[in-house]
Amino acid sequence: MKASSPIVLLTGGSSGIGAATARLLCQRGMTVYSASRSGGGEAVSSPAGRIIPVSMDVNDSAAVQAVIQRILQEQGRLDAVVCNAGNGIAGAVEDTSVEEARYQFETCFYGAVRTIDACLPVFRAQGGGRIVTVSSVAAVIPIPFQAYYSSVKAALHMLTRAISLEVKPFGIQCCCVLPGDTKTGFTKARKFAQASQDPASPYYKTMTESVGKMEKDEQNGMAPEVIGKAICRQLGRRRMKLTVTPRLDYRAIGILARLLPERLMMWIVGLLYS
Repeated sequence: MKASSPIVLLTGGSSGIGAATARLLCQRGMTVYSASRSGGGEAVSSPAGRIIPVSMDVNDSAAVQAVIQRILQEQGRLDAVVCNAGNGIAGAVEDTSVEEARYQFETCFYGAVRTIDACLPVFRAQGGGRIVTVSSVAAVIPIPFQAYYSSVKAALHMLTRAISLEVKPFGIQCCCVLPGDTKTGFTKARKFAQASQDPASPYYKTMTESVGKMEKDEQNGMAPEVIGKAICRQLGRRRMKLTVTPRLDYRAIGILARLLPERLMMWIVGLLYS
């Protein structure tokens, strides 16, 4: 990253991991355009850095382009993008309509795609740039009754890895961060598939217990600043790591997911969540 006040576009910046990351980047001397649909969040102008809240819906390509043009007009460059905007939907696959599944993918996956696609021409013209995506440990551990959340985070993880190969010749680096349970407003904002709320669903009891346990784990999870610090560390490195899993216990889970026999791993996940 450039030594003189790096310029960063951060999506999903109004709360949770996004807000924590914006504050930490600002403290490290960066100028952060903190994007959210509402345009809310904390505006900061300090000797160290700045946070500039902007209204940007990642599902609107024109809105994404407009914000990037604003950044270029005001700053003359864009050094990094952090794709953090996301949402969640729970319910058994059979109880989730295609339209509800699309809701999950629209912001978490296609929102990141729109944002990255808009940044890449800028990075190529500059001869470099950085892309950080916020995925989840759920990308490598299938979560029952949140199958579409696991699926979209896995897709985002693989997208980041594939892009890294395509853009390497242009001096562009990529990093995918995989948080574990984190205490944010994400838990309260989680939506449920409509059919999953019907007590007559054959999955209702197990789904309710499974998601309830997951939500308890989230609310007893790590602070969002842990994820923010991991993102800051990568943006401060000369060479970013391709995949980062904050906290030792979640890194161990990821390693076990790769090393254990698949049947054993699935049995363990089923024991925990179904």
